[in-house]
Amino acid sequence: MRHKNRLANAYIILVLVFLYLPTALVVVYSFNISKSVSVWSGFTLDWYGQMAADKNLIALLVSSLRVGLLASVLSAVLGTLGAVSLHSAKGRFAMAARGLVHVPLLLPEIVLGVALMAGFAALNVQFGTMTLVASHSTFCIPYVFILVRIRLRLIDPAIHEAARDLGASRIKVFRTITLPLIAPAIGMGMLLAFAMSFDDVVISFFVSGINAQNQTLPPVIYSMVLRGITPKINALYTIILLVIFTVVGALQVMSYRRRKMAAKMAEIEAANI
Repeated sequence: MRHKNRLANAYIILVLVFLYLPTALVVVYSFNISKSVSVWSGFTLDWYGQMAADKNLIALLVSSLRVGLLASVLSAVLGTLGAVSLHSAKGRFAMAARGLVHVPLLLPEIVLGVALMAGFAALNVQFGTMTLVASHSTFCIPYVFILVRIRLRLIDPAIHEAARDLGASRIKVFRTITLPLIAPAIGMGMLLAFAMSFDDVVISFFVSGINAQNQTLPPVIYSMVLRGITPKINALYTIILLVIFTVVGALQVMSYRRRKMAAKMAEIEAANI
């Protein structure tokens, strides 16, 4: 048994090293004096200062955050409404609609990007922040839809039936029962949508337009590969990574406290029976 546990632990460690070693190298070389990504020349914080002083880089970061936030909110609203509407719907139309929601996940990004660009051009829509938000929401909605629909399947229908028998309207049932129960799935869907939007390169390239004010960070970083990426980008990546780990850690702590509180409440109820 101990031998199996050691093998399992070794396998987990190897997987974690494979996943996070490139990330760790980026963080380490954000403190490197040299611009080289293979030679350590000494410790410095100068790249963080240069990153903070680069107004263009900060503007791109703010633009990416704005687009990601708007896309995640829009995806959460539309994905949740779609999942709730189609959850109990029956018939061929409902089955077809549920299948069509998954199509953006199956299409290659370049195909979806060209299609969105052609669609906006045909409608004479000016490329900019709104086309970016609409395009990112297109491939982010399915993530929210899937997570919310899975959560809806886990809810006992008897809860809704009991509330309706007690005189609650459909809107009140959704507001007081369904929405609180699916809120964690909506939150996870929003986080996933934000991450996918913030990380997108291909679709953003097609629908951002030529105005520099509408550009987002990932496509610009990708274009820097031809000229060489400076450690300023490593510094920016390190800060973003720190924020992500902080948010994830906070969510884990909140989840742990909620489970612990639920366990205490269950013990109190069991003691009172």
